[in-house]
Amino acid sequence: MDFAFDARTEELRGRLLAFMDEHVYPAEAVAEEQRARLASPWDTPAVVGELKAEARRQGLWNLFLPDAEYGAGLTNLQYAPLAEITGRSPHLAPTALNCAAPDTGNMEVLAQFGDERQRKQWLEPLLAGEIRSAFAMTEPEVASSDATNVETRIEREGGGEYVITGRKWYISGAMNPDCRIFIVMGKTDPDGADVRRQQSMVLVPRDTPGVTVRRAMRVFGYEDHSHGGHAEVLFDHVRVPVSNLVGEEGGGFAIAQARLGPGRIHHCMRLIGMAERAIELMCRRAVSRTAFGKALAQQGVVQNWIADARVAVEQLRLLVLKTAWLMDTVGNRGAHTEIQAIKIATPRTVVDILDRAIQLHGAGGVSQDFPLAELYASARTLMLADGPDEVHQRSLARRELKKYL
Repeated sequence: MDFAFDARTEELRGRLLAFMDEHVYPAEAVAEEQRARLASPWDTPAVVGELKAEARRQGLWNLFLPDAEYGAGLTNLQYAPLAEITGRSPHLAPTALNCAAPDTGNMEVLAQFGDERQRKQWLEPLLAGEIRSAFAMTEPEVASSDATNVETRIEREGGGEYVITGRKWYISGAMNPDCRIFIVMGKTDPDGADVRRQQSMVLVPRDTPGVTVRRAMRVFGYEDHSHGGHAEVLFDHVRVPVSNLVGEEGGGFAIAQARLGPGRIHHCMRLIGMAERAIELMCRRAVSRTAFGKALAQQGVVQNWIADARVAVEQLRLLVLKTAWLMDTVGNRGAHTEIQAIKIATPRTVVDILDRAIQLHGAGGVSQDFPLAELYASARTLMLADGPDEVHQRSLARRELKKYL
């Protein structure tokens, strides 16, 4: 593995760093000011549209999608340092570049498993940033860490329709009025012998009768307006044509796994960017504040926090880059162990770094005047999202133990 970035990555990094300095960071405060004046907190501030237009004009658009027909055609290894940069402003930069979850994963699903009509109707406007989307899998009544538990029913009625009944929650992006399409996972064969072939995925337009976005779900008290919120959604005998099936009946679990692999590494890439911003804020705070007669930067405990954070970030970055390289060279299955390892290590380590940064900022660290509290909430949530740590630890341990059995 060559640790140097190739020429295309370096060129894109330079352009993206300039875009962040010139447009994204200055827009953070503007977005908050504009949001406070919106009729609905879920409406998108005008500055976000301006950022998207500028990013597209500069060619910093759909960088996440390796399929050159639809995206930038970058490998995972090329995209990793770019996603890290956007992670420094995770509630604004990914959206500005049309590289924000859950749309990224949904676009990957449609590109890989959608038919020509589905790609024309839904993938193309998503790629253009004209609409948003949501992925409806998690449910409140079951342990969703085991995706085979989903209870939502997708029942075929006659020859031409599916009837969908179920309740989902923490459906990211669903509060955004631009969210026009749900990819819904439910059971088409609940009594099937193979529990991993019971599930299917169907496309459900938001305005379909029977779809109710019931309420916004908070995360550590935040409603996460920038990502379009996280919603509880009811599907009450929702009818869609059979042609809205994604892939094949019984293929839902496999599609979910294909979707979550890239999603997990993208989260980890951005988490490293969050950690880098936390270290920057720690250093700036440490050299600007005095306590007990000397600068915080001269306090031994503060120096230890900063040194430990730097070591941890360098370790994480190498592991994430190795994982990206393996995904490019041997595929997601070949990188399964490493994907699980980064999903375990990255959120917990970044949470610890952010916790130290908050501590160093005192009351300011938990306030709205610094991004640290919101970054902490995002990072801590990623110890649950895309599979809780314990599920990945269980699977990883089994893989290790198998060598000795």
